[in-house]
Amino acid sequence: MARFSRKRGAFAIVFMLVYFISLACAARLSVSRQKLEVEKHLKRVNKPPIKSIESADGDIIDCVHISQQPAFDHPFLKDHKIQMRPNYHPEGLYDEEKLSTRSKESTNPITQLWHMNGRCPEDTIPVRRTKKDDVLRASSVKRYGKKKHRAIPKPRSTDPDLTNESGHQHAIAYVEGNKYYGAKATINVWEPKVQQSNEFSLSQLWILGGSFGEDLNSIEAGWQVSPDLYGDNNTRLFTYWTSDAYQATGCYNLLCSGFIQVSSAIAMGASISPVSAYRNSQYDINILIWKDPKEGHWWMQFGNDYVLGYWPSFLFSYLAESASMIEWGGEVVNSQQDGKHTATQMGSGRFPEEGFGKSSYFRNIQVVDSSNNLKSPKDLGTFTEQSNCYDVQTGSNEDWGHHFYYGGPGRNPNCQ
Repeated sequence: MARFSRKRGAFAIVFMLVYFISLACAARLSVSRQKLEVEKHLKRVNKPPIKSIESADGDIIDCVHISQQPAFDHPFLKDHKIQMRPNYHPEGLYDEEKLSTRSKESTNPITQLWHMNGRCPEDTIPVRRTKKDDVLRASSVKRYGKKKHRAIPKPRSTDPDLTNESGHQHAIAYVEGNKYYGAKATINVWEPKVQQSNEFSLSQLWILGGSFGEDLNSIEAGWQVSPDLYGDNNTRLFTYWTSDAYQATGCYNLLCSGFIQVSSAIAMGASISPVSAYRNSQYDINILIWKDPKEGHWWMQFGNDYVLGYWPSFLFSYLAESASMIEWGGEVVNSQQDGKHTATQMGSGRFPEEGFGKSSYFRNIQVVDSSNNLKSPKDLGTFTEQSNCYDVQTGSNEDWGHHFYYGGPGRNPNCQ
């Protein structure tokens, strides 16, 4: 009996040893599989550069030949002939020369940080190099560079559980009920504080088509602070697109095939410098997105001088025709750590009523109509889930056209 017990004990020890060894092997196998997956992904997104520029913020900007850019990994773009410029610009762009003194104060020259150390040559495009740590911060290699589902503000929803299902909160102005062929805005640039690394704060415009279900089409552009995506708290220029409500298609910037860049001057995802300061110098950026009436592609312009590139119309279903809704404004992620509202700031971190130099703004907001004309938006609505946390206030005057102040501090005595 004692011998049997000793044998059973020895067997249990051997079994436990084998179990732990197999667990260690499985873990090592999983780590090496992930390492291989990450390396494969980096090889796919980082194209061989003609020249590389190191930015003061630690970014490496690769000057990639225009024909080698990530867009051309798309099977439908294998034989695509790059369109170097749009056939038509929208008529009626605001004449910056006519703006008042207050507007001129807010349009100080703005650039990207990497420009201090060089520029990309002609026939190349600047691409922010993806690093191993960037990919490892994502929940998976597959989800890297993608937004989570349900990240779109849905103004008509009155169900608070539905509007905040994804933990995203907004303060926006919007138009709907017509066919839209583009949108424009001048966006005040700040560097809001982000509380958790898995949260972000952004200010952007949305070009939307389809329903708010599984088939939503969206083109987005603006500035964002996203520690998860970039590994720091810098304010960065970004774009996004999806044709299936953020499920399988689309991504930020050039992190997947889709957007075709033609500009050698501006890098998607690169830091914007300088940014506005409270009761001090104000900086803003112009963003225009419009549908070329001839080819049907959606073009993007940054500032008055830089046509960045286009999203080919075949990427979309509803947006292949037109947009049914335009939104402008701010968005944050509220992860509600410890059951409390996040202290992540939106815009400048100040409420709209504080006004110029303190609160963040969108000015000269316009839509592009079916005749390719820029027009003031009609019946501009506003939406925010919790106005005690982040709010929005619209206005209209001769210099700033339709405009609004927006944002807030997040957690405060009235927002818990």
